[in-house]
Amino acid sequence: MRLNTFLSTSALLATLHCVNGAPAGSGSNPPLRGSKSLVGYSASNTLNDEDTDNIQYTPVPGQNDDANVAPYLNFENSKNPQPIRGDRGGTDPGPRNYYYDKINSDKLAPPATDNGATINAMWPMGLSHNRLGIEKSGWARQQNTDVMPDAKQMAGVDMRLEAGAYRELHWHVASEWSLVLNGSVRIQAVNEDGQTFVDDVGAGDVWFFPPGVPHSIQALDNGTEFLLVFDDGDFSEDNTFLATEVFLHQPKEVLAKDLEVPISAFKDLPDDELYIFPGTPAPKDIEAQNVTNSAGVVPQSQSYSYHFSEQPAHEVAGGSVKIVDPLTFPIASSFSAAVVTVKPGAMREIHWHPSSDEWTFFISGQGRATLFTAPDQATTFDYHGGDVGYFPQSNSHYIENTGSEDLIFLEVLQADHFSDISLGQWIGNVPKQIVSDTLKLSNETLNSLKKEKQYVVSGKYPSS
Repeated sequence: MRLNTFLSTSALLATLHCVNGAPAGSGSNPPLRGSKSLVGYSASNTLNDEDTDNIQYTPVPGQNDDANVAPYLNFENSKNPQPIRGDRGGTDPGPRNYYYDKINSDKLAPPATDNGATINAMWPMGLSHNRLGIEKSGWARQQNTDVMPDAKQMAGVDMRLEAGAYRELHWHVASEWSLVLNGSVRIQAVNEDGQTFVDDVGAGDVWFFPPGVPHSIQALDNGTEFLLVFDDGDFSEDNTFLATEVFLHQPKEVLAKDLEVPISAFKDLPDDELYIFPGTPAPKDIEAQNVTNSAGVVPQSQSYSYHFSEQPAHEVAGGSVKIVDPLTFPIASSFSAAVVTVKPGAMREIHWHPSSDEWTFFISGQGRATLFTAPDQATTFDYHGGDVGYFPQSNSHYIENTGSEDLIFLEVLQADHFSDISLGQWIGNVPKQIVSDTLKLSNETLNSLKKEKQYVVSGKYPSS
């Protein structure tokens, strides 16, 4: 009985080390290359033929169902998951990576409804190179077109700052939109009119800095982790304009003239960029850092922060949704986002965004989505907390909760308001005769279709 890759790998290694028919080397060690007599057919050839036709495995619930029905296959506790769904596929003796097979069951045993090849719509941040801050002050890892070549509209960074640590004073060419995942942080900026800004934001809150506006980020007492989204898929955190680099790459005489200070003022400049580094804790009283000049402060209507955490969620059958977009946060004129909670078994309904790609970050839980691209390409992906999803403009998709706890994720669009088109609402508002003639649905089914957008459906349906 062959239950895992180990046995097959052992047989393979034995075959690779076999020197049958090779000329003798010095002593008992054979030479690096074999005999020319090993080329092609010979009556003396032997086969190291392991039996791989009797691999034993236990199907998980749903694995023998019709491959077009395709329920989620939970391979988490399967000792020997196999690429079989319904009457499709076959056993895999290995070698292979069992961990990836278990957490990506829709890659190992895809639904029969998958077809062709869409873009790769999934990237785990856990596979991104981690950039570590100075003196254990934090870290950052990113996703951009280097790892998801088709994610052209947006890129993302997951960043951690320990208590008191800074993301160095900087600016960049792209716009920066952020959601605080945990902890709290003080953000500061100065715009092109000289107006100043400072605010403290916590878990669930949002900030935005336009291109070119210099800003700083400092974690408060309990540290923080936040998600950054940029409006350029090629964006790289390694190419931001840092205060240290600006000073290091100007002649000191020029700096002295510009700031009207002696050259000696720059004797202690850092030798290199700081990026993420420990700092003096921010004062408890934010007013102590409310620096102003004749231009005053940034008007509230153009504020760089939005306290999204205080906005109640809109409850629906399968979970909840809450939206922040330029209608309520005007400064972020092209960023529209929704935080979606999907209960176990429920599903973000099949939909598409007519005006933007969708960049998605999975905050917690697990789920799957099928990306459909015209005319007939479809791929199903599995997602876990810390993964990035990407769904191109007008390409339909759903997100189903395949776990036992709430699935929470962030959808980000490049749009002046958050919008989508729901498959269910569309079909529910087309004359019944047209739908019946096209899809051959029964009157009973047509009468049960909903005319209102559901956002998140319960995931429950009649058994027959």
